[in-house]
Amino acid sequence: MEHHPSSHQTRQTSLNRLAFTATAHCLAGCSIGEVLGMVLGTALRWDTAPTIAVSVVLAFLFGYAFTVVPLLRSGLPLATSLRLALAADTISIIIMEIVDNGIMLVIPGAMDAGIGEALFWLSLAGSLVLAGIAAYPVNRWLIIRGRGHAVVHQAHDQPHAETGQNHTRHGDETG
Repeated sequence: MEHHPSSHQTRQTSLNRLAFTATAHCLAGCSIGEVLGMVLGTALRWDTAPTIAVSVVLAFLFGYAFTVVPLLRSGLPLATSLRLALAADTISIIIMEIVDNGIMLVIPGAMDAGIGEALFWLSLAGSLVLAGIAAYPVNRWLIIRGRGHAVVHQAHDQPHAETGQNHTRHGDETG
């Protein structure tokens, strides 16, 4: 006898996949900014506070850019793209930055390690993984409520005003 998944199981799988994709997408942008900031601050021998401040600013910039650029490519205006990115990513980025930087601060020597030291890279990589894990349930919860990345996906599914076509091009994924 062949087993067919129930529509509830299918929705759960789809929801989990969307939440994972949204989290991974946001984490990719945040990670680029976070790593650049940490490397910059460490290479320039900045104190902890300015290093974290630059890392957080860059994480937000890259995190938002990873959402804004595909929306712009899909034909949405800049103001709409920025609004959607703010709605979709802000809570996730805040959680990731709190977890990531908090972990970097509590690992002894991580913020003082040089960029050529394993402690620096292992601490940073581990903190980013844990930050993504912490953001996943929040992203899932937001999607269930039609917020977060659900808003971005709704924008992709709406017809473009001038052409009547959907915003999403084949292969474009804003997660």
